[in-house]
Amino acid sequence: MLGLAGAPHCAAMCGAPCAAAIGGGGPRATVGFHAARLAGYAVAGGVAAASVGAIAGLAAWSPALRPLWTLLHVLALAFGGWLLWTGRQPAWLSSLGRVPQAAAPAGWQRLRGPGRATLFGSLWFAWPCGLLQSALLVAAMTGGAAAGATAMAGFALASSPGLLAAPWALRRLTRAGDPARAERWAVRAAGALLVAAAGFALTHGLWADFIAWCLTP
Repeated sequence: MLGLAGAPHCAAMCGAPCAAAIGGGGPRATVGFHAARLAGYAVAGGVAAASVGAIAGLAAWSPALRPLWTLLHVLALAFGGWLLWTGRQPAWLSSLGRVPQAAAPAGWQRLRGPGRATLFGSLWFAWPCGLLQSALLVAAMTGGAAAGATAMAGFALASSPGLLAAPWALRRLTRAGDPARAERWAVRAAGALLVAAAGFALTHGLWADFIAWCLTP
């Protein structure tokens, strides 16, 4: 259910990076990316469930970490608002992952095509995403490595339609009209979802306290 509900979020936030990872590799690259993503999520879920004891030990530090957690979501809210207002990513974010082209060492070849897409998919569990971290938390509470791996594999399968549809929709928008305009609207959609997620994280506890106060005789 978490994966199905989060599919639009995945499409908006990860659609462009997913399209870049798959590139023009065709069906083989797409299958390799999503199969490796599922395997990577399953391994991460198994590790999270097996490490639940360590996570429980960190609970004692939650009061000290709460200001940092709040600051993180305030920054996410501001960043989402900036994306929604400007419709473009900041220069420092656009430059991430871009390295100068250099000749490969003797005997080495650049990884491209299905191999590159598979490598990116296997590392997708490290993507900084609040929804992904929530799924890992659910997997950690399953009580065992096998159950945690199954939970994350289910999340990967259920959220895959968003990542499958986003590159296709991006290509259609690019071919149908102005590519720059399509990119601006995609960035604005991602910003709106980021604002909504950060705003909910910052206010849902306050609303619960407010309702409890209103119901107090």
